[in-house]
Amino acid sequence: QVQMVESGGGSVQAGGSLRLSCAAAGFTFSLNYMCWFRQASGKEREGIAIIEPDGNTQYIETVRGRFIISKESNDNAKNTLYLQMNSLKPEDTAMYYCAAGCSIQRSGSGGWFWAANYWGQGTQVTVSA
Repeated sequence: QVQMVESGGGSVQAGGSLRLSCAAAGFTFSLNYMCWFRQASGKEREGIAIIEPDGNTQYIETVRGRFIISKESNDNAKNTLYLQMNSLKPEDTAMYYCAAGCSIQRSGSGGWFWAANYWGQGTQVTVSA
């Protein structure tokens, strides 16, 4: 059974940092494309960072240079996805979700569409001005 549990959210002032963690189990972590999504109040969920099985990463423009996605596995099969968030802005306020089985696809309108097969329950990040 796939399990993904986020932690590390909270409230921080603008300019501060937070590190989100996602404990993952029940699937082959090392072979999956893993990613983070976020959803601000009244807005659609958006993919923000993805890490490929070989460690390559991609970010949307609004977080590139401030956020870092990474992953870790140990010999005890403890798999964790991270999102280091620096220089936080009020517009980063959202519920953050880790996800597995991620992909970035071309949408019919010519833009990019992020998708995922499995989701965590989310952790709230609030950034005050």
